[in-house]
Amino acid sequence: MRFFNTSGPVNREDHYCLPPLERWDLEEILSLIDQKRYFVLHAPRQTGKTTCLLSLVQYLNHQGKFRALYANLEAAQAAREDLSMSMSTVVHTLGSEAAFYLGDTGAIELARDVRATTPAGSGLVTTSVRGLSLRASSCAACGTCATTASTPRPIRA
Repeated sequence: MRFFNTSGPVNREDHYCLPPLERWDLEEILSLIDQKRYFVLHAPRQTGKTTCLLSLVQYLNHQGKFRALYANLEAAQAAREDLSMSMSTVVHTLGSEAAFYLGDTGAIELARDVRATTPAGSGLVTTSVRGLSLRASSCAACGTCATTASTPRPIRA
């Protein structure tokens, strides 16, 4: 039986909701993605941002043109004074999410290699993050990592 969810991502099979991909201009978002442009999804708390992003990830992966990943990187904020630790957390989270959600074991192996071989303060970690396939949620490997990636162009949910 379906019910109204009051916190966390919405599961359309379990919760009453508006279809997430109909709440925004999907064609505009797809156009930005095709142009390799960044965008920011900005809206108040508890308005469905994560649900929309998770639906977009599922849509993109189903289309087969992209391999999309949602990753919550909030855990890296705790180490914001230590760039090396923060970037290590980002690499670990991306690798774990790619392995768990996409079955991309190469990404988690790359993340482990980067974490094991990158000296503190090195820019190599930043460069290596760009080589990972992305998708999202909390860290499947350790259960502690979390973050929402966003970038500079507001789209309202």
